[in-house]
Amino acid sequence: MLKTRNVMQINQKDNVLVVLKDFQKGEVLSHEEVEFTLEADIPSGHKVALRTIEDGEDVVKYGHPIGKARRKINVGEWVHTHNVRTKLEGTMTYDYKPKKEALPVEDRQRTFQGYVRKNGEVGIRNEIWVINTVGCINKVAEQIVKLAEKTYAGAEIDGIHHYPHPFGCSQLGDDLANTQKVLRNLANHPNAGGVLVLGLGCENNHIKSFKQVLGDYDDDRIKFLASQEVSDELEAGVDLIGDLIDYATTFTRQPVPVSKLKVGLKCGGSDGLSGITANPLVGSFSDKVIASGGTTILTEVPEMFGAEQLLMERAKDVQVFTKIEQLINDFKNYFIKHDQVVYENPSPGNKDGGISTLEEKSLGCVQKGGFAEVVDVLPYGGVVTEQGLNLLQGPGNDLVSVTSLAASGAHIVLFTTGRGTPFGGPVPTVKISTNTALYEKKKNWIDFNAGELVTGKDKQVLTDELFDYVLKLASGEIETKNEEFGFKEIAIFKDGVIL
Repeated sequence: MLKTRNVMQINQKDNVLVVLKDFQKGEVLSHEEVEFTLEADIPSGHKVALRTIEDGEDVVKYGHPIGKARRKINVGEWVHTHNVRTKLEGTMTYDYKPKKEALPVEDRQRTFQGYVRKNGEVGIRNEIWVINTVGCINKVAEQIVKLAEKTYAGAEIDGIHHYPHPFGCSQLGDDLANTQKVLRNLANHPNAGGVLVLGLGCENNHIKSFKQVLGDYDDDRIKFLASQEVSDELEAGVDLIGDLIDYATTFTRQPVPVSKLKVGLKCGGSDGLSGITANPLVGSFSDKVIASGGTTILTEVPEMFGAEQLLMERAKDVQVFTKIEQLINDFKNYFIKHDQVVYENPSPGNKDGGISTLEEKSLGCVQKGGFAEVVDVLPYGGVVTEQGLNLLQGPGNDLVSVTSLAASGAHIVLFTTGRGTPFGGPVPTVKISTNTALYEKKKNWIDFNAGELVTGKDKQVLTDELFDYVLKLASGEIETKNEEFGFKEIAIFKDGVIL
């Protein structure tokens, strides 16, 4: 990565520079032996042509094409959506060309203080969760939690939470199955020391049906309440939460190896620095966790489009390669089935931040996965079983994808952002800013600043700091902003008909 004052050439192959501050039309920039006058105002994080790019020629960033020129682009010209277009099309066929890199050896003796559950799973929080089977009782769940917090104030647990959603009734086929799988996985999540499954009584996803999806469960840890079957569901719910608290408090923190840690990887509100600071930092963190025996999970399939081959060449074997190919093409077909343009992305906010095409966004996005081999590919609602880097089917939508990561088993989600968001999932959601200005502006949202990489901080030093931060978080020594302010939500993927 080559940096000259306030501009950066990420890769020697690049024919664009990224500006690291706002520049005005007429200002003179220089990089190595090239000097040019800017032809327009260029905001921080956006691109400027390092040399002339001919009409139809590839625009190259990160050492890879991010699109092609709509017309001739002069040296010093602002490079963005007005003069760059995507090269991507529909579904594709791929060849398996493995290319793997050895990760550095890490200390596998590192530990955090976690809760070891009866089934051997490890949690990093000891919370009580209310999981409602249907959206009709969202407010009932909310009231039960409020009453329980008053009734059991001072109980030695990490919190009582409910997760409203609009589904569980009038759903058909895959939609109902997806709702049940996500709620099942949350009910089984080890961050919950106790779970109250709250039903109404007449919904598609009624408790009897949900139990069949849930499978074997510990009846000390999971309790059930059908609201229509009792005279006072609030009183009954609070009583059951009392029983769950008694059970949860039998667990105490103890040393657990990092190999038990599962971390979800997510980005949202990306900007031109996402692929330069926060995402590569998270990728370096991911490699460190995996080298320590742990697990990371990468989702947002539409934001792999255009960079999927970088993941495919790191597949553990041909079977995993085939799963990645199916993951990508199946999601493209989902767009096509609904008569939507596969590459209608990035979002307006991404464009404002300097991202011009989906290829550019994807090449920045997949850096969160570092350089480790891909060991498995999970369907939506799947649960991690392989240690290492996993890919998870899911959309780019922040709420849906973070929920999916938590439901797959992630204890923590690392969420990089260049523009900021208050959202948090049911597990601690670490907001990592791509730039220092956002970190300083949004103190109630942002937990960690990757913008220091722009000002010269060593990447390995910052990686080690993030790793230490996550272990403190996992040990309960600190909280994320989403935990501190109660920003804990879920959202479930929907594709089909609602009756």
